[in-house]
Amino acid sequence: MENFKSISIVYEDENLLVINKPAGLIVHPKNATDNQESVVSWLIKEYPGIENIGEPFIASGTASSRAGIIHRLDKDTSGLLVIAKNNDSFDYLKSLFKTRKIQKHYYALVYGRPKESPGIINAPLGRIGLKRTTRLEGTRLIDSKSAITEYTIKQSFNKYTLLDVAPKTGRTHQIRVHLQSIGCPIVGDLIYGPKGWQKPDGLTRLFLHAYKLEFSTPDGKSLILEADLPEDLQKVLSMLE
Repeated sequence: MENFKSISIVYEDENLLVINKPAGLIVHPKNATDNQESVVSWLIKEYPGIENIGEPFIASGTASSRAGIIHRLDKDTSGLLVIAKNNDSFDYLKSLFKTRKIQKHYYALVYGRPKESPGIINAPLGRIGLKRTTRLEGTRLIDSKSAITEYTIKQSFNKYTLLDVAPKTGRTHQIRVHLQSIGCPIVGDLIYGPKGWQKPDGLTRLFLHAYKLEFSTPDGKSLILEADLPEDLQKVLSMLE
């Protein structure tokens, strides 16, 4: 339950919940036999009535409780996550994501420096095996979905650059694949990053943090929510300065 202690509630009302997810915690189980701690198991423990909110996830052919979760973050990505507390707000929030009316911002530390800032990456994502890719040639491609990511440079270092990244679509591994596609993979990315490239001292995970959300609640309030960089990532930046 150690990861559960690191979950903090950033905003809550009668319709929704926004939490700050720690790195190292999965959002939902991969399948029926996955007994890892997850955001779903924390939600069911803390909010027993939330278990059946939203349609079930289908993972490995097995349905599991969604527990009101609208979107997801990768296990090693920290930051803000929106959860619906009833089915009406689930449908409302889902429609906001579908129509791109929720603005999401991430901090990502990448290798090198993008040629343009601000920049827009507009490249569809496909899947070959278990990996996502922007290279859509070949016969083994499983799917292809449009994807758009905007970014600006926040801070430059000797070998690395801190980016403010705003995905306009919500594809699996979108930010990671898009940044890799322009030659600036995220530092600490074990799947899409280059093998053997030097990481900053003290970095033990993917340097990606969902730090800001902007949207309107079901009852019409305009929210801008932020979550500071976690201490482990802040220490890395301090050492680079």
